[in-house]
Amino acid sequence: MEETKKVGRNALLILLVLVVVIGGYFFLTKKKAPPPTPIEAKKEITLPAEEEKKEEVAALVNMEQSDDYIRTIAKELSTHPRLASWLKTKNIIRKFTAAVDNIANGQSPKRQVDFFFPRTSFRVSKRGERLIIDPVSYSRYDPVVDVFISLDSKGCVSLFRSLKPLFQEAYRELGYPGADFEATLIRAILELLRTPVVENEIVVERSVINYVMVDPVLEELSEAQKHLLRMGPDNVAAIQMKLREIALLLDVPEYRLPQPFHYRAKTISQ
Repeated sequence: MEETKKVGRNALLILLVLVVVIGGYFFLTKKKAPPPTPIEAKKEITLPAEEEKKEEVAALVNMEQSDDYIRTIAKELSTHPRLASWLKTKNIIRKFTAAVDNIANGQSPKRQVDFFFPRTSFRVSKRGERLIIDPVSYSRYDPVVDVFISLDSKGCVSLFRSLKPLFQEAYRELGYPGADFEATLIRAILELLRTPVVENEIVVERSVINYVMVDPVLEELSEAQKHLLRMGPDNVAAIQMKLREIALLLDVPEYRLPQPFHYRAKTISQ
């Protein structure tokens, strides 16, 4: 049960880590670097050898060995203590890939990770006769955003370069023998960028087994978008800013990117 909770808490973290990995890869392989200065020349000579060594080691890693390899390399991606803790889950690459595929299709990653559920419970508060989402509920997701921001893009690039064939292998296992996982990642980014940043309180009503938002625009969002919405407006804006940057580095034309959508939610049922 504890393992299931850990996986659930990391459903969107999985997407965000993978976004930085792939985004950084395409950025560094396509951007022209300036000529090195004499002081930097030694670094330019030694760094490729270090990267080649990592790639040679990773080339010997198969899917079954990849968890331990990722946990080792993760120490170079971020010093944030939560990252190492979250990567204790098993079958990391397969779960990363499945979560991205679900989000790209607007679905909840429940099927692969059971549920995305922080340690503390969802809370509502009363405002007169209305129920609103308690802002405390948003802060439950702060650690996810903190880890995302702390990631070192260059370290993620190295990890992706070495393990890209395994991500594609995991995608084939999902039933996409000829599909490019990069294209699915881009669809997932676009799906999350369409999530509105809600500027006011979100009013909810009690249904049979959970709460529903009284604003039909919000209630009709995809399950993937609702997962992001539950992180709160500040976290949504921070995540979308990073996703937009990565999408541009993936050579997605700016005109294809949904513009930031700031929205004032309706406070009564219609």
